[in-house]
Amino acid sequence: MSSGVAARRDAKKLVRSPSGLRMVPEHRAFGSPFGLEEPQWVPDKECPRCMQCDAKFDFITRKHHCRRCGKCFCDRCCSQKVSLRRMCFVDPVRQCAECALVSHKEAEFYDKQLKVLLSGATFHATFGNSEKSETVVCRLSNNQRYLFLDGDGHREIEIAHISTVQVLTDGFPPGEKDIHAYVGLRRSQPASEGGNTRATGMFLQYTVPGEEGVAQLKLTAGEDAHASRRQAAAWLAAMHKAAKLLYESRDQ
Repeated sequence: MSSGVAARRDAKKLVRSPSGLRMVPEHRAFGSPFGLEEPQWVPDKECPRCMQCDAKFDFITRKHHCRRCGKCFCDRCCSQKVSLRRMCFVDPVRQCAECALVSHKEAEFYDKQLKVLLSGATFHATFGNSEKSETVVCRLSNNQRYLFLDGDGHREIEIAHISTVQVLTDGFPPGEKDIHAYVGLRRSQPASEGGNTRATGMFLQYTVPGEEGVAQLKLTAGEDAHASRRQAAAWLAAMHKAAKLLYESRDQ
């Protein structure tokens, strides 16, 4: 990938919307797959009362729109200003209590897991039905649209084209499955809470533009260095969070 193409992918511009300033991609096609579009605000004439507590709006009780869901609320029900990175807002914006809770939870992904994904980790990669694997460094691109795999060559997988994510783990009691899957990114089974389970790899299915069928990739953490294994396990856990967020993006 040339530096010029990379620059176009990562270029951003500052725009002003009714909800506040946003730092968005220069080209819409290069937007993050985790992003959300700004909602249409419920028209003022259609909400004479708070949509949470039913308080009547008047000169004293003013109406406010939640920047995440677009519904009308009184100040008491929509007083929190929270970061909303999935809509690229520069500053925290007003949100209702329910939306603010969701945005707070998503902040962990942007503050922690996203940094891990961008840093990358080393894996043994097996493509398709090949019996051979190669050592690659897998990381998320700066614009969050691609997985970059650098080993014997350079490969890219577009995040939006991933249809299945399976986190491979060990440490389950005998007889239990060793896979947690996002099948078609429509139904999810979250990773086990607690216990001695450990992520050891990941299986991906994805489509390639211009090619028929579904491509496959298996990533396996190496066993050669403790620090490398720890970094790989952290990357796998972060990718699991990313898959969940992507599933939720498609459902909204």
